[in-house]
Amino acid sequence: MSGPAIVVHGPRPPAPPRSSLVLDSPHSGRVLPLDFGAAVAPEALREGEDCFIDELYLPAAGLGIPLLAAQFPRTYLDANRHADDIDPELLDEPWPGPLAPSGKAGIGKALVWRTLDRDRPIYDRRLTVAEVRRRIDTCHRPYHEALAGLIDAAHARFGVVHHLNCHSMGATTSVAIEGVAGRLRPDMVLGDRDGTTCAPELTAFAHRFLADLGYDVRINDPFKGVELVRAWSDPAAGRHSLQLEINKRLYMDEQPAIARHAGFERLQGHLMALLAALDERFTPREAHRG
Repeated sequence: MSGPAIVVHGPRPPAPPRSSLVLDSPHSGRVLPLDFGAAVAPEALREGEDCFIDELYLPAAGLGIPLLAAQFPRTYLDANRHADDIDPELLDEPWPGPLAPSGKAGIGKALVWRTLDRDRPIYDRRLTVAEVRRRIDTCHRPYHEALAGLIDAAHARFGVVHHLNCHSMGATTSVAIEGVAGRLRPDMVLGDRDGTTCAPELTAFAHRFLADLGYDVRINDPFKGVELVRAWSDPAAGRHSLQLEINKRLYMDEQPAIARHAGFERLQGHLMALLAALDERFTPREAHRG
C-alpha cells in the first residue's frame, strides 16, 4: 500500500480513553495495495467488503469512542482470521511452519482469499510464501496490535473494556452459510460465540435497545463472531467483545452500483444512540469521561 494499512478515528494512546467502548471495522477497507496482483477487475474485489461500515460508525469518534478501520480490502487479507489460517491451495510452495486452516480455506476464503463467490479465482497464479508473509506483516499484525492497544488502554483506565466488532451482511441467505439461498436475513445479528466472548448483560442490553427501535435482531444466528472477538475477549477479566452484523439493505444499494441510500443517516443515528447508551450503562461512572 502507498498509505497506512489502518486508521484510528477518535482518541488513541497516549491520550487517555474517554470510554470503555472500542470499535473496529476490519472489512470496510477499499484501498487496493500496489502488490495485490489480482486477475479480476477492481470492482469484483469489493465482493467481500463491509461497505460504508467505517463511515456509519465514524461519528463515534466525537463521542470519545475510538474506531479502528482497516484500509486494505478483505479480499487482500482478512484481519478477522488467525494468522495461521492459510489456505495451502493458495501457495506455490510449502508453508515453512504449522498451519491451522479453517473451514473457510476449503471455499477459498481464509486469511488471504483465493476465490470470490461461485469459485471465481482471484489470481491467475499461486502466491509465494514471501507475499503472504508480507501481507501478514503489513496488514494483519498492525491491525491486531492497534486493536490490542486500544483495548488495553481502555481496560487499564476503567478496569473493563467493551469491544464492538462491526460488520455488515448481505440482504439474503446463502447456501454456504445458512444452507438455503434467497431468504431475507434479519436486520441485525449479535454474535458472542454462544456467550463466551462477553457478559450476557452486554448482549442482552444491545439486543433490547435495537429491538426497541424496531429492528429484527437475532443472537448468534447465523453469525457467532470469528477471530477478532475470540482473540481479544476474556469476560472473566473484564474484557468483553461483541460482534454486530448489520443488513446492507438498511443503508445501501448493491445494484446497479454500490451506493448509500436514504436509510444511511437514520441507521447511523440509531447506532450512535446505541453507543451512547452502552457508554452510559457500561463505562464505570467514577471514571466516566473524567
